[in-house]
Amino acid sequence: MNYQYLTKEQEQQLALEEKWEKATLANNFIFYKVMRHHLDACKHLIEMLLKIEIEKMEMHNEEVIEIDFDSKGIRLDVFVKDKNKMYDIELQATDTKELPERSRYYQALMDLDTLKSGQTYKELKDSHIIFICLDDIFKKELPVYTFEYICEEDGKTKLNDRAIKHFFIAETCARMIEDEEIRSFFQFLISNKPSNEYTADLDKYVFDAKHNMQWRVQYMTWERQRAYDLEAGIAIGEKRGEHNKAVENAKNFLREGDSPEKIARCVGLSLEEVQKLAEEVQAQRK
Repeated sequence: MNYQYLTKEQEQQLALEEKWEKATLANNFIFYKVMRHHLDACKHLIEMLLKIEIEKMEMHNEEVIEIDFDSKGIRLDVFVKDKNKMYDIELQATDTKELPERSRYYQALMDLDTLKSGQTYKELKDSHIIFICLDDIFKKELPVYTFEYICEEDGKTKLNDRAIKHFFIAETCARMIEDEEIRSFFQFLISNKPSNEYTADLDKYVFDAKHNMQWRVQYMTWERQRAYDLEAGIAIGEKRGEHNKAVENAKNFLREGDSPEKIARCVGLSLEEVQKLAEEVQAQRK
């Protein structure tokens, strides 16, 4: 193929294919697929990270990934249930600056899932939100950040709402965690080199996932949608920036005494908008 004459779409497709070929468990789409379709591996990971035993775990619901250009984002978290507990686990490859808020959202969804069945508040299950992060979003060099609601006044009284959020930081976990199995998992996540039976199984599951043609198509479509959303967001931001600049210019002209009609023609705003700005400028002078 002559790469010199590729269209933009063809270049994007080749880039996606290369990204798919290089993808490891540290890719959030691959992580989701592996944990979603290998429940034993997901169960072992949660038990290992939280140091618990899960009696019986089941996937919360059927997998549905509908990707189109009207979508508002796709969740790649795995929501599973035990007898008296609920767990939601997700890998986050980059710091999106909104993980704490997302953990709040996931918490609400988990609680609603319980309440919609007609149970009382007291019957809400213990819930654990687990984020596995490649970046240290809190910048404190801790391997794990665990959050529960605690009274601000005395700093120790717990609310006991049984809702806990865990953030595991891959790089520091790979270096600092004393538990050898947990450390091996995070080392595998970073290096893609298995070192024990569990990570060898994960390595095989990743290989199988990348040879699933349906998942490959889903991934390509998902990535294209993300790129489309990013481009649309940039375009909206640029348009807002241009409008804000026009508004500031209009205010400056108004302060100099130019007429709204002239300003509207010069800066590209409607006459009605300039007249409203004139009222604001006049009010500021009083």
